[in-house]
Amino acid sequence: MTVSVFDPSAIVSLTDSAQKYFSEKVAKKPDHFIRLSTKVSGCTGFAYVLDITDSPLENDTIVNFDNINFAVASESMAMLSGIEIDLVKEGVNQVVKYNNPNVAAECGCGESFNVS
Repeated sequence: MTVSVFDPSAIVSLTDSAQKYFSEKVAKKPDHFIRLSTKVSGCTGFAYVLDITDSPLENDTIVNFDNINFAVASESMAMLSGIEIDLVKEGVNQVVKYNNPNVAAECGCGESFNVS
């Protein structure tokens, strides 16, 4: 018999800058969740979706980062497993970046992706 231990950090991780960013987003709503999912979009296939929600959906996987409740959509789990979310400064702007090991192709503008 083999025993597997579920490690939620293997699903999604946040860089320090992303963790600070999301912490500020939910500071006034500590009981809310940041929900990560995907949707069919763009020329390559899928786009990332980040929402602030009152509660996760029934089959979402919950990952906690200090004071941030993070929910990952079950239907997107295969595409998102192992993803690292970062917050990057580009000029005067801040942009959420997704470092996803499952991505096989991205569109030229970076708005959509596909997995193999």
